[in-house]
Amino acid sequence: MNKSADQSALRLLVIEDDPEVNRYVVQGLREHRHHADSALDGKEGLALAQSSQYDVIILDRMLPELDGISMLKQLRASGNLTPVLILSALGEVDDRVEGLKAGGDDYLIKPFAFVELMARLEVLSRRGTSNGPQADLVLTAGALRMDVLARKVSRNGENIPLQAREFKLLEFLLRYKNQIVTRTMLLEHVWEYHFDPQTNVIDVHISRLRQKIDSDPARSLITTIRGAGYTISDPASASTSAA
Repeated sequence: MNKSADQSALRLLVIEDDPEVNRYVVQGLREHRHHADSALDGKEGLALAQSSQYDVIILDRMLPELDGISMLKQLRASGNLTPVLILSALGEVDDRVEGLKAGGDDYLIKPFAFVELMARLEVLSRRGTSNGPQADLVLTAGALRMDVLARKVSRNGENIPLQAREFKLLEFLLRYKNQIVTRTMLLEHVWEYHFDPQTNVIDVHISRLRQKIDSDPARSLITTIRGAGYTISDPASASTSAA
């Protein structure tokens, strides 16, 4: 029984400047048999995130020394793809979109129920999808190559740094190569939303992904299918289907 609990235990980092909230979250995580480290400011949190490996980082937005959004951007810029759950009392649509665009994987508004926090952590900690194509470790589209295990993307041998959400989005598109992927599929499998948040978050991420992976914008690997969704294809397949 203890062995099973140890196998499912997550290694988590809580970055929250309110001592009471920090203590409450860490204690709750440890009661669920997870390993939890904590930091009370952004600089300390960034140092811990970059020096240790975590399954998920729980990040408050309003932090001293270095605010949560700036910390997250620095973390992603360094190539760290650890899933990040943002905690914040800022719950407007623009606030959530800003958090996701900065590299966050999910956004939980304060005050929150601990059971919901645990459910979201469980979702974020899962790698890959159980629904859909088999989990090949190397995915390609033309000269684009994704090494899922090493979490690296390259095109014509040149490395392409991607944020965690961009990586997950590209992986999902590649697993359904030459097929139409709907917005609902992306919301459910990439963002883990089972509702439409009524934002342009998908369009924003698709646009950023195109800018990073397409050396020739005129021959984009990702095609928008108006009213249906998106598809990614080998350049030869795209030109053939267009003809």
